[in-house]
Amino acid sequence: MTSVAVIDDEETARKMTARILEKAGYTVESFGSGLPFLRKMEVEAFDIVFLDLHLPDMGGMEILSHIKSIHCWTQVIIVTGYGTIENAVKATQKGAFQYLTKPCRSHDICLMAARAAEKISLHCENDILRSHVDAQGLFPGFIGNSKAMQVIFKTIRKVAQVNCNVLLEAETGTGKQLTAQAIHNLGPRRDAPFVYFNCGGFTDELICSELFGHEKGAFTGADSCKIGLFESAAGGTVFLDEISEMPLSMQVKLLHVLQERQVLRVGGTRPVDLHIRIIAATNRNLKQSVQEVLFREDLYYRLNVVTIRLPRLSERRDDIPLLVHHFIGRVNKAFGREIRGISSEALELLMDYDFPGNVRELENIIQHAAALTDETKLMPEDLPARLRKVHQWDNISTEFVAMEEIEKQYLAQVLAKTGHNIKAAVSILKIPRTTLWRKIKKYNITQTSQSGKDS
Repeated sequence: MTSVAVIDDEETARKMTARILEKAGYTVESFGSGLPFLRKMEVEAFDIVFLDLHLPDMGGMEILSHIKSIHCWTQVIIVTGYGTIENAVKATQKGAFQYLTKPCRSHDICLMAARAAEKISLHCENDILRSHVDAQGLFPGFIGNSKAMQVIFKTIRKVAQVNCNVLLEAETGTGKQLTAQAIHNLGPRRDAPFVYFNCGGFTDELICSELFGHEKGAFTGADSCKIGLFESAAGGTVFLDEISEMPLSMQVKLLHVLQERQVLRVGGTRPVDLHIRIIAATNRNLKQSVQEVLFREDLYYRLNVVTIRLPRLSERRDDIPLLVHHFIGRVNKAFGREIRGISSEALELLMDYDFPGNVRELENIIQHAAALTDETKLMPEDLPARLRKVHQWDNISTEFVAMEEIEKQYLAQVLAKTGHNIKAAVSILKIPRTTLWRKIKKYNITQTSQSGKDS
């Protein structure tokens, strides 16, 4: 939801503007002077600011300059009297979005806020496109511009230049294969093969045959010699996905390969030297698997020269709009659609969702919505029902009363019944007299009879 700050030392004008904007659906916070606003702005940015040029503690131009230096995309609307229109025009030349003259009509306030919000949206879309292009340059397939992903990109760049084994710890759907491919592509092995193998769901014999290869006649059905994946990746990278699923008997053989940098084909007698890099990945806590004797400790330390933990999508929510934009483009090509974007309400549902399936689940959601929508934008009703349930309490929240309101009503009833006799009320409420006085002041409960004298 778009956040708005109203800064005006005239209380009536400030409250009126805030009330109009709140009715229009904006989140509004009001300030009677500049310094409290700037302190808040440094902690939490506002999208739109309605700024009076004349304030008791500092000038509006100075505040405008501070805003633009902290958050350049915040849209500032100058509010001024007829006598200072010239200053308002100067403010627009220095970065203000537009200006309004007092007294402001509700229609003009809402119209100006809507135009400012539209400009912010356009800025965001441009940033998304720019970030997408930047990310595709060094990390093809990676979509992300969040701080969490910038850390990952920096680590990949460093690790890619060092010929060491890498362990990727990440949940399903977070981009383990993309990460392994990026490490390969950015390193000196980029021109050699990148070989993928999933260690889960295979027998020992099949894993041996696939990774190590076999000689002709090594077993029944071995009618010809087969080169294994380790040999086929000569000079390149072997990516072992779901390494925690590898049987213990195969872990011993893999450890030997890592130690000796040689492989012996099944049925063979002559070892083959290997010049490869191993990148392994798991969606489990491999250290815990070691403690549970499900994974060899010596193999764990061989693989774990450098560990990269990929963030869950819920840990990089800033990337969700960027990913949505990317997936919409992808489904347009795949489904022959012409979807131009997503509504703010639908995007809000996505931003509030936890995504247990991570990026892969988000792609599935966009595909689902694109297949069902009749609009040029994805709407909330196009999204799966599980997302809409996140907000199922929003519409009924107004049926309930806040705890403070219940306490206020109860205190008022007790005081009314006792004729505002403090001693009697304290006896009923079982609270100290000072506490009762403090709550009476807090809730502004007025005394309606002369019997309120402390007795």
